[in-house]
Amino acid sequence: MNKGVQEVESITDAARRFLLRVLKKVVKVAFPAALVSLFFNVFVAQAMMVQGSSMQPNLTYNQPVIVEKVTYCFAHGPRRGDVVVVDLPGEKELLVKRAVALAGEMVAVQSGQVFINGQPLEEPWATCQGGPDYPPTRVPAGHLFVLGDNREVSRDSRFFGPVPIDWIGGRVGFVIWPLDRIGRIH
Repeated sequence: MNKGVQEVESITDAARRFLLRVLKKVVKVAFPAALVSLFFNVFVAQAMMVQGSSMQPNLTYNQPVIVEKVTYCFAHGPRRGDVVVVDLPGEKELLVKRAVALAGEMVAVQSGQVFINGQPLEEPWATCQGGPDYPPTRVPAGHLFVLGDNREVSRDSRFFGPVPIDWIGGRVGFVIWPLDRIGRIH
């Protein structure tokens, strides 16, 4: 055999061995990392962008947030005041809304003011009043009544009714941008 051909074959074999070693290392590191990342994203927390202006002034359009999923699975269900992610069937985007009435409560909305069991709801979070009224309605078992903080422009439970807890994808726990607003949502 020609010496030049042997050298080319030797280089080709060395390149194959090198590529195989690299591929094995990538699979050894990248595959477990991808599985951990996928597990984390599906079961623990995920980053998402707030779509629309229905949560202003507390959350703004295209604001990145972290949705925490563990609490509702292992600690407790949604509580009044929680900012939740709603996976409404037929919607392309997840909705970000605030839980205002819980199962068994009578809820009504008049000029943007929420009434629970006939009493005005004290809302320590900032809201923009307005939008359609909602007649007194009992929230069914296993459901939650959600509103946007910017009531005048929010498409929320006043339009589609109380949402099943199964549609709640998690709680918006942290704002991650802009720098001056980084932190927990209260």
